Amino acid sequence: MAPPFVFPSSLRDLERNADGDDEGEPSLRPEAPIAVTALRAADLEEFVKGTSFDLSDKELFCIEEQDVFNSVYSLVRDFTCLPPALKFNLVEALRSNLSVLLPNIDSLSRASTLSPSDGIPITDRIASHRNALKIYSFFLLSIVHTQESSADSGTGAKVTTHGRKKNPVYAWNWEAQRGRIMNLVANSLEVDLTLLFGPGGADERYLSFVSKCTFVLFENQNVLKDEETRNGLCRIIGAIATKHQRISQTSASVLHLIHKYDFTVAYLAEAAAAAEKKFGDGSLAISLIREIGRTDPKDYVRDGAGADNVGRFLVELADRLPKLMSTNLGVLIPHFGGESYKIRNSLVGVLGKLAAKAFKDVDGNNSAHSIRLRSKQAMLEILIERCRDVSAYTRSRVLQVWAELCEENAISIGLWNEVASVASGRLEDKSAIVRKSALQLLITMLQHNPFGPQLRTATFDATLEKYKEKLQGMESQSPEEDEPVNDHPLGEVTAGQDESVSDSCLPSSQDQRDQDPMIADITNLEQIRALVASLEAGLRFSTCITSLMPILIQLLASSSATDVENTILLLMRCRQFQVEGSEAALRKMLPLVFSQDKSIYEAVESAFISIYTKRIPTETAKSLINLNIDCSIGDLAAMENLVSSLVLKGEISSSTMSALWDYFCFNINGVRPVQCRGALSILCMAAKSSPSILGSHLQDIVDIGFGRWAKEEPLLARTACLALHRLSEEDKVKLLNTSTRVFAALQSLITSFSLPEKIWYGATEKAISAIYTLHPAPEIFATEIAKKSLSSVFSSLAMDGMSNGAELETQNGSFVSAVSATKLGRFLFVISHIALNHLVYIETSVKKIQKQKPKNDKSQHTNEDSEVDASKNSEAQGINAELGLGATIDIAIESLAEQAEREIVSSSCEKNLIGHCGPFLSKLCRNLTLLQKFPVLHASAKLALCILMIIDAEFCEANLQILFTVAESAPSEIVRSNCTIALGDLAVRFPNLLEPWTEHIYARLGDPSASVRKNAVLVISHLILNDMMKVKGYINEMAVRVEDEDERISSLAKLFFHELSKKGSNPIYNLLPDILSRLCNQHLKEETFRSIMQFLIGSIKKDKQMEALVDKLCNRFAGGNVSDVRQWEYISYCLSQLTYTEKGLKKLIDNFKMFEHALSEDSVMNHFRSVIAKCKKFAKPELKVCIEEFEEKVSKVHEEKKEQEATARNAEAHKQRMGSLDRILVTKEVGQNDGKSAEEEASGEFIDPSVDSNAEDQETGEASGAVDPSVDDSNAEDKETGETSEVADPSVDDRNAEDQETEEASEVTGPSVDDRNAEDEETEEATEAADPSADDGNAEDKENMREHSENISSGKSQTSSTCTELEDGSAEVQSARKPRRGSSRSTLKKMSQPVLEGSADSAAPVVRRSTRSSRRL
Repeated sequence: MAPPFVFPSSLRDLERNADGDDEGEPSLRPEAPIAVTALRAADLEEFVKGTSFDLSDKELFCIEEQDVFNSVYSLVRDFTCLPPALKFNLVEALRSNLSVLLPNIDSLSRASTLSPSDGIPITDRIASHRNALKIYSFFLLSIVHTQESSADSGTGAKVTTHGRKKNPVYAWNWEAQRGRIMNLVANSLEVDLTLLFGPGGADERYLSFVSKCTFVLFENQNVLKDEETRNGLCRIIGAIATKHQRISQTSASVLHLIHKYDFTVAYLAEAAAAAEKKFGDGSLAISLIREIGRTDPKDYVRDGAGADNVGRFLVELADRLPKLMSTNLGVLIPHFGGESYKIRNSLVGVLGKLAAKAFKDVDGNNSAHSIRLRSKQAMLEILIERCRDVSAYTRSRVLQVWAELCEENAISIGLWNEVASVASGRLEDKSAIVRKSALQLLITMLQHNPFGPQLRTATFDATLEKYKEKLQGMESQSPEEDEPVNDHPLGEVTAGQDESVSDSCLPSSQDQRDQDPMIADITNLEQIRALVASLEAGLRFSTCITSLMPILIQLLASSSATDVENTILLLMRCRQFQVEGSEAALRKMLPLVFSQDKSIYEAVESAFISIYTKRIPTETAKSLINLNIDCSIGDLAAMENLVSSLVLKGEISSSTMSALWDYFCFNINGVRPVQCRGALSILCMAAKSSPSILGSHLQDIVDIGFGRWAKEEPLLARTACLALHRLSEEDKVKLLNTSTRVFAALQSLITSFSLPEKIWYGATEKAISAIYTLHPAPEIFATEIAKKSLSSVFSSLAMDGMSNGAELETQNGSFVSAVSATKLGRFLFVISHIALNHLVYIETSVKKIQKQKPKNDKSQHTNEDSEVDASKNSEAQGINAELGLGATIDIAIESLAEQAEREIVSSSCEKNLIGHCGPFLSKLCRNLTLLQKFPVLHASAKLALCILMIIDAEFCEANLQILFTVAESAPSEIVRSNCTIALGDLAVRFPNLLEPWTEHIYARLGDPSASVRKNAVLVISHLILNDMMKVKGYINEMAVRVEDEDERISSLAKLFFHELSKKGSNPIYNLLPDILSRLCNQHLKEETFRSIMQFLIGSIKKDKQMEALVDKLCNRFAGGNVSDVRQWEYISYCLSQLTYTEKGLKKLIDNFKMFEHALSEDSVMNHFRSVIAKCKKFAKPELKVCIEEFEEKVSKVHEEKKEQEATARNAEAHKQRMGSLDRILVTKEVGQNDGKSAEEEASGEFIDPSVDSNAEDQETGEASGAVDPSVDDSNAEDKETGETSEVADPSVDDRNAEDQETEEASEVTGPSVDDRNAEDEETEEATEAADPSADDGNAEDKENMREHSENISSGKSQTSSTCTELEDGSAEVQSARKPRRGSSRSTLKKMSQPVLEGSADSAAPVVRRSTRSSRRL
């Protein structure tokens, strides 16, 4: 009996431990293996054949024999060196033996119950079978591993066939062999191996080796592409995990593959599903779900690719095993709260798969069915909740899942409107991918709606009312049947019938109602209720879709191409279901043909073809005519672009053109004049790309366009003029030769009054243009028209001396009042447009001459004598070129053209009618008082003035001032709008003349009229974006329009800055600091300023520009008015809106000194906090340290500044309180002095004038007035020092009335103590009422004020003192009251010394010392 075979870790390990296995027991191992690579080709072939013969001729267990084992091991070890034929022989021998061995294992289990027939013990036979199974499996898997490793590395030895031809029977096809081997190994694992390995299960090493090889092969994407091999590998994984109970190890390996290799996800899910189906055990899938559920959600945030793969695996597993997933969903739900949006996306997909597939069966009782319905309802509610997820990707994925559920009819009617409402709300989502998914969901819901092919709200209303009446009648007849049904709300009534009602019943019943509302005669009360519920749901759905039209119109103007494309598709679907408002909304897409995005243009063109082109040409013509009639001017331009393009592509056929001519010529019954005009308009559009279309009906255009139908449809004549202008050159010549009525009709159209006034101007403009296009001598014919128009204006006046222009003077307005203002306005319109067309005619003629010149030169050379030598001709041409004769001719042509242009408006020529009208028009426009009486004449005169200014530079320069005056102050917004548009044309034609007036052009952006502002935005945008005007410092006016109250103007301004940011290196970057500076001085609302700057900063995308802006904005803190808090707030807000890179953040930190002083403001500090919070989000760990240090530094400076401000406020308050105290003391002393003076006067006591205190008071008052003449007005004591002080200080005003009353009261009431106390209280109140913040910024003034108050105090104290006689006969002055605390001894000593009368020197020291004492206080 052979020793047992023990699985090694690898093939080479069999040689490394030949003494036995790890446990010391002997095992089957190779002994002296043969070096196959050293054999010759013939010997090698003989050796392989011999080994194959032994394997096939001997018993299956011969592999246990040492010599056979050694031979097979040697060949397998060097398998890559074998020729293909020998590989095939060896693999076939091993594979066939193993395939024969497997059935013997089953027979062995049966034979184990019987006595052995050959005398061999059953245990030996089992051991031999076990050994053979392991050896064959080991060698086959080793061959697969070796071959795949060599194929991946490309290092396999190249073996030649030594000239022998390859036998086609034994052709080597490794892919097929690999698939057979893996399926054979899978079969071996699926066989009952209990007898071979015992009840404990298969050998652990055997299973580990097979599992290892399997998962290694799973890592090779090329291997998995082979279906047979892939199925074998999936079977092996399922058998090892489920049959052999290696769940945990297999789950770990599977999850490793899922995380690391994205291409294995679908196949591993297939393996788990196959194991559940084959063995009826879903333990592998359950284990994987639970392992995923137990994973920390933060791990999925760190491993984004792994999270994506895990999510896909869960969705695939839910698709294959919906019931198993639904029972284990609870472990995954907590991941909805994780930060990884990829996992949330996958869970949303899982819920969608479960809602569609896990609840389809109807087996079980009613309770089980209700449980399943509740589970499904809970899942759908989670999906609705996830529509408000924080991640745009998750919101988009939820909407996609809802669309999938709609396609599978898995949404009940009870939830249908809730889903529609959620999708409608997501149309305004900030993310484009969410809006795209919402639009696609609504398209799908319309396509699969259960309410019928028509969603008219009125139809649903009418039908619902009928069935409600019928339901009420039936309920009144059988009230006892109402109770069991009415206990449930609407959602629960239809919940039990969701699939049946939504799939079959409702559409068919709705179709019946659409055909005939009275056909559906339902008598069952239950069905009537269900029908009413479904009609109510249909009405809500129709109302919901109808309410979306304004939002869809906004989405048509979205900057995202996907928004526009999907919106057009949704509108087309709405039109298909006849939703109200969809037709009008679709017309809003016409201007999108001018989009530069090719996909948008193609979407519009495709929609236009599908909507307006029909199979029948007459219907196509009718739909185009109806569209043309209701179009605006902008829509007509877009329609013209589309029609001309479709005609060029052949999408609009010639039969449709014939149908349009039938409409125009009234060949179809019931055609109205407006349809006739619409048909001709469409033909003119088609003629833009194919002018020959109009040539077949020239006479009809003249007869109908200018005939009697023109009176019924006023716009028909204008359209006919446009058709004449679009004629081809051949048709123009043909028309002149055949028709003589054309010019007479055009002249009559211009000079007559048959058309209404509003239509006449447009028709006349086209008629004059047609004259200059068709007439061979248009200037002559135009002169006749001008004369006739002039004669109609002045027909009642004498025409003598008209050429001198004497009667065109308008000094008092009497002459203009004598003529018709309407006729004069039309005359000016005709004259101005003739002049403009004449200018175009001159330029066209010059271009024709310049094009004709080379042809004339060629014709002259061909007409020359053939005998002239060619060399002489070339020499003559060279001489002419050197002399510049060709350039001289071009200069002469240009000079003649300039002279002709000047003569249009110039009045130097006596026969020039337009030239004489120029001065008249200029004087008329200056008479604003007269023009305000005639608004129509005012508009015509200003328009004519603008046109003449465009033609002639001198006339323009002479009238620029009046033009700007009118543009700014004209009462009519139409006139101001026309002038604004004309300014744009003038800036293009005469840029040097208009450049000094640039500021006034920008000023039009601030006009009170929205129409003028809109035209100003358009004009300035056109000039700047086309490089016709430089971006000046006044661009801040355009920035203000970003937040204009008119939404249209705001959109145009944003579009301007968006396009401006695309030019060069983004000019907005250079303009932003200047715009910021100017906006700070415009006193805008804070929200307006923030919105403007946020929009402008958002248009800067480059990191370098953002970094440079940090420097520029920080420097602004130190420039200009550094104490302007408002500017600090604005600059710091702009800094908070920037996008910071690491370099930009370092620049901000380096510029700390620039904005340090501004950190005292809380608002500025808040903006810097937002900057720091923003930087922390992207910062690396090493940068976060710098950010934290910067944050601490900023916070510290902010706190210090706050403390300094608080200290300064406290000090200022203290100074004010001390000043008030001084004033109170002075007031009291004055009161006491006045009281004693009154007593002395009453007693009649005589006082020596040498020591008279009153004289001292006067002198002291004079001295104090001389010391500080700039006494503050708010000091009440200035008025109490007497008349002398008032004269000395004329700046004292009388604002403090209370102080004056106090002084007067003190003089009248006398020395009463109570009265003085009252005076003191009144004086204190007056002092407290004074402004405590007066003179905060001037410390010197405050000091002077205190000195002056002390001067007065010293003087008054002397006045209130008493005189005593000393021993030496001198008089001593003693104070009547105690000195104040804090007075110095020197001051008291001075006050006690005698003061001589008239001694100014003796008074001055008192003043100074008193001042020092007050400072000490």
